[in-house]
Amino acid sequence: MALLAIDAGTGSVRAVIFDETGTQLAAAGREWEHRNDPRFPGSMDFEVDRNFGLVSESIREALELAGLRGSDIAGVSATSMREGFVAFDAAGKELWACANVDARASAEVTELRELGAQIEAESYAISGQTFALSAQPRLRWLAKHLPEIYERIDAIEMLSDWVLTRLTGVTVSEPTNACTSGMFSLEDRAWSAEIARMCGLRDDIFPRVVEPGSIVGEVTARAAETTGLAVGTPVVAGGGDAQLAALALGVVDPGQTAISGGTFWQQMVNISELRTDPQMRIRVDCHAIPGVWQAEGIVFTPGLAARWFRDAFGGPEKERAAREGRDPYDLLTERAGHVPPGSHGVIPIFSDVMNYGAWMHAAPSFLNLSLDVARSGTDVLFRALMENAAIVTRGNLGVIASFTGTSSDEVVFASGAAKSPVWTQIVADVLQVPVRVPVVKEATALGAALCAGAAVGSFDDLASAGRSVAAWERVVEPDVANAGVYDEAYGRWQAAYPAQLELARSGVTEPMWRAPGI
Repeated sequence: MALLAIDAGTGSVRAVIFDETGTQLAAAGREWEHRNDPRFPGSMDFEVDRNFGLVSESIREALELAGLRGSDIAGVSATSMREGFVAFDAAGKELWACANVDARASAEVTELRELGAQIEAESYAISGQTFALSAQPRLRWLAKHLPEIYERIDAIEMLSDWVLTRLTGVTVSEPTNACTSGMFSLEDRAWSAEIARMCGLRDDIFPRVVEPGSIVGEVTARAAETTGLAVGTPVVAGGGDAQLAALALGVVDPGQTAISGGTFWQQMVNISELRTDPQMRIRVDCHAIPGVWQAEGIVFTPGLAARWFRDAFGGPEKERAAREGRDPYDLLTERAGHVPPGSHGVIPIFSDVMNYGAWMHAAPSFLNLSLDVARSGTDVLFRALMENAAIVTRGNLGVIASFTGTSSDEVVFASGAAKSPVWTQIVADVLQVPVRVPVVKEATALGAALCAGAAVGSFDDLASAGRSVAAWERVVEPDVANAGVYDEAYGRWQAAYPAQLELARSGVTEPMWRAPGI
């Protein structure tokens, strides 16, 4: 029995085929870009027709690579970037769509906050989301700038749901991605008409909600023709990328913590009692498992920072890697591994601890450099950059513990950064807990496949599916000798960052990123 997962990310889409044990059989993908409408600064339109063509190409190629026919696929599900959404008319035709990186609605964020002093706090208490990344400002933008589209909206869906609609013609949503819209009740696992009305929006645009792992329809003849799948193949609700990655990592029980170390680093802490942060610093999401929620911290762009460093300062490593057929990241991390913990006192200023209600990051920089090259060379700076991701992770987990009362005695560390033994050891040492590294580090697509498998009988339920496929490559123990070093490094970073943030706020430096409306 083969299961197909469609993973619609920010920069690409992948079709990944697994067997019923979770073993990957084949994968194919296509890069995509989101179109800026020159009339509207900050816009990033999601081009539905072109992008479904890329989805279809990826599915056909994956089937060919696996040596399978469409009829060999027992079930298909989808996962996607969160926050992006699609608006449909009454005939089920897409009217408008945006990617998660769409930033056109900054003025509307400000307008929403001006509606009332407590409106964002009240919305956050229900949804776990602030206005910075949610759908309300974008819908208000539509009502203002494209009213002819706004008035015709019959339903909105998140992008993972949209993939399923393209396959089945059925319009539904599920909680793990819908909750990132900011118009979804965490407690009820249902759309919140109350929030829509609170924000001056229509309250009649929400589709039926189903749970991840539920069959929503079958592949239509039209979809079969373009994708190579068989007519009648069950299509199953999937979910948001971070939540389905947690599912595939076996992080399905209250108290467990997962860290996804990709372009962004996400810290997902499972909680059994719904709580939101009184200070709105952390987002809270629905887990794929009903009765479990996730408090989620985000470290901004460690993956992009590593790539920037490689391209800006890693020329010799790139040249050597090309000669030796290696990855320049491996050479950089190997060199960083020889630098003492704490990076000779260099203080990295990149991401700040998450502050979801007023999110802003200082200008990227390194502080406390020495004129001694041995104490501030490429190897030292790259290690400091790696340590920054772990330090901010520690800060985010501390914030989560402060309002949930939940802290873990171990963490699961996945995605690209988990491939690095040096980075994994840094995480263990900064957090001073054991770090479990899974065999499958890119777990998002696997999580979607588990949803499909649970629906067609490969697993009893989603939680048992996650537990059954989670397998560990290694467990990294913290070096207790480094606890004091990183306590000191964390304290110095905590003292230094606010001053750098104030420089960005005052316009002396350019912030790395600021949320819309800030």
